[in-house]
Amino acid sequence: MSQVIESIEHTQTAPEILLYPRIRKSPFFYASRRHGVRKYSVYNHHYHPRLYTDPVDEYWALVEGVTLWDVGVERQIEISGPDAFTFTQRLVPRDMRHCQVGQCKYVFVTAADGGIINDPVLLRIEENRFWLSLADSDVLLWCQGLAYHSGLNVSIREVDVAPVQVQGPNAKPVMVDLFGERVLEIPYYHLMEAELDGMSVVISRTGYSGEIGYEIYLRDANRHGEALWQRVFEAGRPHGMQVIGPCHIRRIEGGILAFGCDIWYDTNPFEVGMGYDWMVDLRGDDDFVGRTALERIKAEGVTRRLVGVEIDGPNVGYFTDGSMIDVFPVFDSAGATIGKVTSATRSPRQDRNIGYAMVPTSHAELGTPLRVEANTGMQDAVVVPKPFHDPRKDIPKG
Repeated sequence: MSQVIESIEHTQTAPEILLYPRIRKSPFFYASRRHGVRKYSVYNHHYHPRLYTDPVDEYWALVEGVTLWDVGVERQIEISGPDAFTFTQRLVPRDMRHCQVGQCKYVFVTAADGGIINDPVLLRIEENRFWLSLADSDVLLWCQGLAYHSGLNVSIREVDVAPVQVQGPNAKPVMVDLFGERVLEIPYYHLMEAELDGMSVVISRTGYSGEIGYEIYLRDANRHGEALWQRVFEAGRPHGMQVIGPCHIRRIEGGILAFGCDIWYDTNPFEVGMGYDWMVDLRGDDDFVGRTALERIKAEGVTRRLVGVEIDGPNVGYFTDGSMIDVFPVFDSAGATIGKVTSATRSPRQDRNIGYAMVPTSHAELGTPLRVEANTGMQDAVVVPKPFHDPRKDIPKG
């Protein structure tokens, strides 16, 4: 067994969390934990700070101010070489001809059966250089295996690049203080190259919050992680910046999916309502992994769908507070188990329990009554529209 090298926390109310060499630390690990991390998870084989104060406090800090997140766990897989574009087009079902240099795209990486292996943000850094900013699965190995058998001249590697996120309505003034007015010219889901105190970074207008946000991707991250973190936090201090974990309350409100919860290897894009035209482009003749299966699924239709649900009754918790240790079973009006709630939270702004549930298509129509066995007991629920807030994404585009 690997040697235990240190302990993060040991209290009467929380179990001890031990650090092992086989679980990695982001380049911002030591800087971010000085702000008082209360909870970690393991994400992409890294320790991932999830909570600093409490979920509701962090939610209001995000939606009313500006926040800094350690998301160095989002490993960056670089696809480069003369055939990088061709390989990327085969890797994802989205048409990469619509992704220009300097642009970002939310994409699915699909398996041969149409299942979702990952849902990264893809950044086109150069004509034949792409980064995949990964969710929590081992896509590096998947890509290397595909490349080995592809016959293409392409290189697949994890690069020493790590992002932090600056999110919230006051994100723009912080970024202007750091990079000048030109940062305001970055369109939504685009990027620009920049330098900060001699550190090379890529800045994107992206994020996992549903709010105005930026991600700062630091090159040579293991060398400069501490310096970048301190520089960003000091720039944010006059604007009331607070360090938080990823805000699952806000991402659930905003219709943002979580890999491992709402989507998984056995979930296809059509089941989550993202299989039509833009995320899965079946109009051309370009082949990609999973195309045959997805064509069949589209023609036959799906038997289940991810829907929005409102859950009546007591507060079901806030996702990161341990209230959803396991999924909540979903029942029909006759008491038969028909599905599961994949994510749920209490929305402080809307004062109601909201979430997503995977249910049969026969129970996916708006207004369908359901029953949910939540952590607070059996509760009534109903299928409702999603996203729950800002459905046109006017806030992050602003």
